[in-house]
Amino acid sequence: MAISARNGLKGKIEDVKLGEVMASIKIAVDEPAVITAVITRESAEELSLAEGDEVSAVIKSTEIMVEK
Repeated sequence: MAISARNGLKGKIEDVKLGEVMASIKIAVDEPAVITAVITRESAEELSLAEGDEVSAVIKSTEIMVEK
């Protein structure tokens, strides 16, 4: 997948919380730090995001997207 964003951080999902519409995904990155991405529940389910998955946090402007 090609993407224009260049601020990607590789990490591992620490926690997935699914709400009615949105999902909160906590990603541990190398520093050691944790990034929380708030994405739609539909996106979290389509990516089958689960604790322990290796993912990238792609940061663009004021948003954080999750790539798996």
